[in-house]
Amino acid sequence: MMCNDARLLLHAYLDDELDAAQSVAVTRHMHGCPACAASYADYARLHKALAQPALYRRAPDALRARWTAPGSPAAGNARTRRRWPGLAMAAGFIGALLLTAPAWFYLWQQHGIGANPLAGEVVSSHVRSLQQQHLMDVVSTDQHTVKPWFEGKLDFSPRVKDLAGVGFPLAGGRLDALDGHSVAALVYKRRLHVINLYQWPSTVTTSAAVVTQWHGYTVIRWIAGNMNYVAVSDVNETDLRQFVLAFQDDAATPPMR
Repeated sequence: MMCNDARLLLHAYLDDELDAAQSVAVTRHMHGCPACAASYADYARLHKALAQPALYRRAPDALRARWTAPGSPAAGNARTRRRWPGLAMAAGFIGALLLTAPAWFYLWQQHGIGANPLAGEVVSSHVRSLQQQHLMDVVSTDQHTVKPWFEGKLDFSPRVKDLAGVGFPLAGGRLDALDGHSVAALVYKRRLHVINLYQWPSTVTTSAAVVTQWHGYTVIRWIAGNMNYVAVSDVNETDLRQFVLAFQDDAATPPMR
């Protein structure tokens, strides 16, 4: 994890809003990065200071009565004055967050919608990977270079294929985390687009591929040979299906549905 990625997640880490894999990644990063650890310590002190009961004051009873009296113009005006600044501040905060941290947008949507948590997590990981210096740990178009790089870093051997002949050249790979698991992420290209292919062991032998659309991204998940596979990209669905079929072509896998 890079410092820029960790700093985006420090506030959520402090509030215990990250999933297990992200929490572990941030913790490990701070163990080796004094700057991020110091930033986290500052946030923690500020969080504790703002939570002190002594900072809160109860409004006088006379003032509360004026605000809450039925039919009181003052009450209506006060509610209106309180509501609009609050809405404006919330809208401004969300707008700034979306502009400065695109990965946060998908993390927020993932928790807010919940229709397919894994798809949301996959898209979040894909978006984060596109940030500078986060896409690949090993850069190579040679499958015989990429595959050995994972040895000793994972407790399984990922399947790596060279698909340049069908228009999906291998670009490299990296370590990542999904669904609470350490995973191998292979990076392929389709013209100017990036395709992330995640792999990790499964207790299930095989399953049909399932296609999910998630906020402009296509996610295809299947299981083959006791391995989970998830492909994600912003290429059109036809191209991503073609990629998956090319990757599957020498394995006994059920058809997509």
